[in-house]
Amino acid sequence: MLKRLGAYPRQNGLALALREVGRIARTLHTLDLLQMPQLRRQATTELNKGEARNALARAVCFHRLGRLRDRGTEAQQHRASGLALVTAAIALWNSVYLDRALEELRRRGEVVPEALLAHVAPLGWQHINLTGDYLWSADAGLGPDAFRPLRSTSVAPSTLAAA
Repeated sequence: MLKRLGAYPRQNGLALALREVGRIARTLHTLDLLQMPQLRRQATTELNKGEARNALARAVCFHRLGRLRDRGTEAQQHRASGLALVTAAIALWNSVYLDRALEELRRRGEVVPEALLAHVAPLGWQHINLTGDYLWSADAGLGPDAFRPLRSTSVAPSTLAAA
């Protein structure tokens, strides 16, 4: 609706009023951000999550080159869809293994604070080979549960809670 109102050759009174209402809302939001440190932290956290997802997509897309060189729209859409699929697969893989690692820690009796889990995101990619040779063999070193074994670490429970 705003796009259509803004297309009129002469400024429409309703368009001007709606623009002013938008400015008021934006000003109130800015004042809230200045006044409430918790809201600023929450906004920063959400922005960081978005940037982490974008960093993963850039890393996957032509190993950090990040350009779609296809000229056709359909080819670009196919490549972008493939990028979305691969990033979702990486996030799923990470989620499954983060859950398994958390369950292993709890099985050992280590206390993992729930507040700490709110800050864990499955967007890491440093452990994934994005370039190079991909070997698909029947013997992939999988355990009896069809998962790769977790790395064992000797992290003290007090170190984990302090993080």
